[in-house]
Amino acid sequence: MEKKNYSLSMLLGAAFLMATSAIGPGFLTQTAVFTQKYLASFSAIILLTIIIDIIVQVNIWRIIVAAGKRGQEIANDVLPGLGYFVSLIIVIGGIAFNIGNVAGTGMALNTLFGLDARIGAAISAVICILIFTSKEMGSAMDRFAQVLGVVMVLLAAYVAVAAHPPVGEAVVRTFAPTKFEFLPLVTLVGGTVGGYITFAGGHRLIEGNMRGLDAVKEATKSAVFGIVIAGIMRYALFFADLGVATKGVKFDPVNPAATPFLTVAGVVGYKLFGLVLWAAATTSVVGCSFTTLSFIKTYFKPVEENFSKFIIGFIVFCTLFFIFIGKPVTLLVFAGAINGLILPITLGSMLLACKNKKIVGDYNHPTVLLILGIIVFLIEVYGGINSLTGIAQLFK
Repeated sequence: MEKKNYSLSMLLGAAFLMATSAIGPGFLTQTAVFTQKYLASFSAIILLTIIIDIIVQVNIWRIIVAAGKRGQEIANDVLPGLGYFVSLIIVIGGIAFNIGNVAGTGMALNTLFGLDARIGAAISAVICILIFTSKEMGSAMDRFAQVLGVVMVLLAAYVAVAAHPPVGEAVVRTFAPTKFEFLPLVTLVGGTVGGYITFAGGHRLIEGNMRGLDAVKEATKSAVFGIVIAGIMRYALFFADLGVATKGVKFDPVNPAATPFLTVAGVVGYKLFGLVLWAAATTSVVGCSFTTLSFIKTYFKPVEENFSKFIIGFIVFCTLFFIFIGKPVTLLVFAGAINGLILPITLGSMLLACKNKKIVGDYNHPTVLLILGIIVFLIEVYGGINSLTGIAQLFK
């Protein structure tokens, strides 16, 4: 009975680790920027994103757990050297995202207490580091992600209701959008399951020694639950943003995600935003750091033997980078778009492995999942190519 409870805790922890890894400063910023631009029609993009996210994550988590290996190990089994390339691009994306996450923690404490953003980032980094000094690192990560994940969703839901969004119009535009573009789709998918993010929970299960055929069904539930959490948060933020945008309120170009909180509840709302941002950013720092380093630990024995210490070093590096260089809002959107471009490579490598008995053993990957995965792969390749122009325009 004790083992079953532990497994449930780990499954929930994996789901929340993935979801809170996705729900970072970029997640908040992207939602505000795109809601302001597309208004109610953005709901169609969100729904399509959630469907794609579920297909991607269920495919990847089932294959990882069935094979009992991390993503980069599976990629190397598919094609020697592919795992090294996958690890390289994910580490690069992870660094970009984590610097943005660290910046978000600094912005959050500036909002809450008026601290200099760099000092706030340093304080938040120390809190994140304490998690990885714990002897029960996995359990500490699980609890941290679960508690702050619930706090974020509840606060965002409150502001969404208080903003009085045009729900009816949003429902109609979900299925009949007046405007649709690939950049927000690729960006949102990239910010939810792109790059390192979709592997966060999967690698957490592997670290917890959850492997083999018996674990696939439970891993599937955890994968779907993680996307549902992220989807609920996305829609809560969307409705909060939409309620404000349709009233003609101009979003703060420096910190657009704060606008609905400030508009709906004044100074108190602004402080609530600070709390949401801090929870989002710190949980993302934890999830990003853990997952990014998990992609290189299999290649370097010192990293494998001193995993938590290297994670701490990674957090310190990203924090120092932000303190001395800083991070613009556009780069948070850019990071999500780039992770969306990485996704076809990582998803493709997993799909190539799903029917290889030398990799997955007796596991029989559902054909419908494989077909849906291939469709998403093609959509992401096409969307990624079409969004390159939009990504370039972010920096003009």
